[in-house]
Amino acid sequence: MSDPKGPVLIDLEDAPQAPGPSDVPPVPEPHLEPAQGRAMTTVAALAARPPSVLARWFWRLLLALVGTLVSIAAWTFVTGLIASSPVLGWAVAALVAAFVIVLVLIAIKELAAFTRLERIDALHRAADQALADEDLVAARKVTDDLVRLYATRDDTRWGRDKLKERRDDVFDASALLGLTEAELLAPLDTAARREVEAAARQVATVTALVPLALADVAAALTANVRMIRRIGEIYGGRSGTLGSWRLTRAVMSHLVATGAVAVGDDMLEPILGGGLLGKLSRRFGEGMVNGALTARVGVAAMEVCRPLPFGPKRRPSVRSIVRSALGGLFSSD
Repeated sequence: MSDPKGPVLIDLEDAPQAPGPSDVPPVPEPHLEPAQGRAMTTVAALAARPPSVLARWFWRLLLALVGTLVSIAAWTFVTGLIASSPVLGWAVAALVAAFVIVLVLIAIKELAAFTRLERIDALHRAADQALADEDLVAARKVTDDLVRLYATRDDTRWGRDKLKERRDDVFDASALLGLTEAELLAPLDTAARREVEAAARQVATVTALVPLALADVAAALTANVRMIRRIGEIYGGRSGTLGSWRLTRAVMSHLVATGAVAVGDDMLEPILGGGLLGKLSRRFGEGMVNGALTARVGVAAMEVCRPLPFGPKRRPSVRSIVRSALGGLFSSD
């Protein structure tokens, strides 16, 4: 009989082998949802959504009702005050009259803004028609109207002088409008592009660095409305509050109609490098996408606000604007 306190021998040939490091399954990586640019998508949907007929009548009737009630209350208050205290009553009446005058001036300013926007839009349509018909007479009329539109602008003086020297030597409608575009609108295109790049950087930075809910939507809406208004002013269509909102709706409707409210890695690849977007944090990815969509909105605003359609190879590239605006903001090094 063997000693129970002695060593125990175990045959390892039949024993199961312990798993090694190579047998351990890899740690699953969390799924990273690609950035979609929800802030800019929301802004475009809100701005481009047309109001219903019922909503229009609601706001019209509400404005008429509130205006009537406020007018009656003010009239009753002022007449009663004049009856009880003539000096104080006439002083309040003068204040009310001054307020009404200011409201009338604001209304005139808004109407003038709508008139300027209509003038720019009419020039754009006339240029399109002249190009389609190859009508030299119509093209020269468009050129003359543009020169008159920018007659008081110092930033177009050199271009107007160059255009005056060369326009009589051109006998083709498309060539004449191309010359007008190159000489007269080139500095305006450069200024408009700078506005687009600044807005894209602002939207991208706020989205990436501010984690507050709806802050990115508010920042994107504010930056895009300001950008569209500035682009309209650069091209001569200075607009008021209502005109700016109308212009914003026109630009966003154009984007939604053409299906351009979307962006992919292909647009951001010149900045980030292939596949790097998926390796960034969620907020930085959203910032890049919202910035790129803002650049796309800016190019659409240039097309809408510009008095001439872009000629061949003169339309600014969204990819180049994104590279210039965001390339140094989020370096891929």
